[in-house]
Amino acid sequence: MGPSPPTNARPQGPIQTTHWKEFGPAKSEPKTPKGENAQEASEKNTEKRAKKAAEKAAKEEKKRKQREEREAREREKLEKLAGAADKDWSHIFGDAPMIQSATKSEEGVNKWTKIGALEKEMEGRKVVVRGHLHTSRGVGKGAFVVLRSSLYTVQCVAFESSGGDNKVEIPSAMIKYMTGVPVESIVDVSGVLTCPEKAVEGATQSDVEIQVHSYHCVQKATAPMPFQMEDACRPDLVKETDVGAYDHEANAASEGGRVGQETRLDHRWIDLRTPANQSIFRIQSMVCTLFREYLLKQNFIEIHTPKILSGASEGGADVFTLDYFGKPACLSMSPQLHKQMAAACGGFERVFEIGPVFRAENSNTRRHLCEFTGLDLEMAIMEHYDEVLDVLGELFVYIFDGLKEKCGQELERIKEQHGFEDLQYLRKTLKIDYATGCRLLREAGVDQDDLDDLSTENEKKLGDIVKEKYNTDFYIMDKYPLSVRPFYTMPDPNNPKLSNSYDIFIRGQEILSGAQRIHETGLLEERAKAWGIDLETISAYLDAFRNGALPHGGGGIGMERVVMLYLGLPNIRKSSMFPRDPRRLLP
Repeated sequence: MGPSPPTNARPQGPIQTTHWKEFGPAKSEPKTPKGENAQEASEKNTEKRAKKAAEKAAKEEKKRKQREEREAREREKLEKLAGAADKDWSHIFGDAPMIQSATKSEEGVNKWTKIGALEKEMEGRKVVVRGHLHTSRGVGKGAFVVLRSSLYTVQCVAFESSGGDNKVEIPSAMIKYMTGVPVESIVDVSGVLTCPEKAVEGATQSDVEIQVHSYHCVQKATAPMPFQMEDACRPDLVKETDVGAYDHEANAASEGGRVGQETRLDHRWIDLRTPANQSIFRIQSMVCTLFREYLLKQNFIEIHTPKILSGASEGGADVFTLDYFGKPACLSMSPQLHKQMAAACGGFERVFEIGPVFRAENSNTRRHLCEFTGLDLEMAIMEHYDEVLDVLGELFVYIFDGLKEKCGQELERIKEQHGFEDLQYLRKTLKIDYATGCRLLREAGVDQDDLDDLSTENEKKLGDIVKEKYNTDFYIMDKYPLSVRPFYTMPDPNNPKLSNSYDIFIRGQEILSGAQRIHETGLLEERAKAWGIDLETISAYLDAFRNGALPHGGGGIGMERVVMLYLGLPNIRKSSMFPRDPRRLLP
C-alpha cells in the first residue's frame, strides 16, 4: 500500500521521483577496548575467525568429496556402457542415432504412448515410451529402471533371457547397458505392459509396469548431476515463513539430503523436472488461462502495451533506466497509463493485459521480484467502483474453482512435497473497509490507527483474524486513507481523508492493488499539486484525459504472488520459473 505499493501488488501509474536522505544524530563511534581487555577481545576474535574458517573449509572439503564421488559413479556407468556395447544387439539396446529429422516412421508421433496414459486396462499391449531415466538398479540378472515424463513415472523391468518359450531374448550385455546409462538421460523403452501382483512403490503408474523388449538411449546425460533428483523431490521437513528477508547465502547450502533454493535456481533446468515444480508451473499456466477466459466472457479486450517508456522516472525512482537512441528511457513499472488510455479514453471500455513488469527495488525478501508477470485490468464504470469489485471477486472465485476442477493431480503432487492447506474462500467475496480492518487489529491488541498504512506484519495478523472470524483466506478491503494512495486515486466523496481504493488479500498478503481513477483533468491536476508533483513531468498522462474520459477503475495483480499464496509456498522464487531478484540474473 502507500504511494508506492509493494512490488508484486502493482502501483498504478506514474509517480513522482522522490529523493530521500537520512537525517538524525551522527552515529557514535564504536568504543575500542584498551589494555588487557583489548588483547583478550583480539584473541577471542581470532579464535572466532579461525573457527569459522575451519567450518568453511570442512564444508568445502565435504562438497569436494561429494562431487568426486558423483563423478566416479558417472565414470563407472560410462565404463559399463563401453563394456556392454555390441553392434549385433543394436536393434535391441544401445545408443540411438541422433535425431536430426532425417526420417519419419509411418506411425509418426502415435508410435509413442505418454507415460501418464499407461493404465491396467492396457495390460498385454505393446507400448513404446520416452522419458528421463529417473533411477536404475541391477538385481542379479535383472534390471529395474524408472522412467519419468513430466508428472508421471513408470517402472520398466528386464531379466536376462535366452529367448525360449516365446520369450524375447535379453542378453546379459543389455542388463549391463540398462544399469549403466547415466540418470536423467533420455531413453526410449519398448515392451509389453503388465500388471504386477503388488503396486509399484515410487511410481505414479503403480498398477502397471513394462516388460522391456528394447532399450535405447536417445540422448545421454554427460555432466555429473549437481544434486540428486531423489533429494530434490524430498518433502519439506519444516514449514518456512513466507514473509521477511531472504538470505541468499543461507539458502545456498545443500545439507542432510536437502537441496538449497539457490542451488536449485543455479541449475533450474534440472530443478524444474521435479513433479512438484512441474505442477507449480502448470498451475501458473492455468491461473493465466482462467484469468483470460473469465474476462473474455465478460466482454474485456486483451491489449498489449509498451514496456519501454520515455524518461528516466516515469514510474518513480525504482525504475530500470536505459539509453533509447540517445534519449533517456526506462522499463515499465506498470501498464497503468496505457490501459487507462485504452479503456477510458480510447473507447474500449474493458481491457486486460498479461505482461512483464519491472521494479528496480533492492528488496531481498521472500515476496519481491525485480521482474514479474502482471495481470492487469481496467474498466469503465457507470456509477460506482463496486462494479469493479464485483468483477474482481467473481474473477478470483472463477480462478479458484477452475484450479480445483482442472488441476487435481498437480495439486496433489505439490502437496506431496510442499504440504499446504486448501484455500478457503466464499462464494460471495468478503469485503470489509479499512476502518473495520484497523478495528479488528486493535481488538486483537495490535496498535493500528485508521489513517496509518498497514505493515506487512499487520496484514498477516489481519489475515489470521479474518480467517477465524469469517472462515475465508480471500477477501477485499477498501476505503484506504487518501494519504497512502497514488495521486490519481479518486477521493471518497463523503470523507476527504479516505479514497475509493482497495486491496485484495490471499492468506493475509496483498495480491492486488487498485482504485477508481480520477477521470477529470482539473481534479487530477489538483491532486498532483497536493503531492508536490510538477505537472510538466506528467503532461502526457494529463493530456490523455482532456478530450473526454469515461469514469473507470481497475487493478494490477502479481501473478507469481497469487500462485505462491494459493499454494501456500514460502518463497516467491518457487513460483517464478526463472526469477530475477537484486542478486540473480542467471540462468
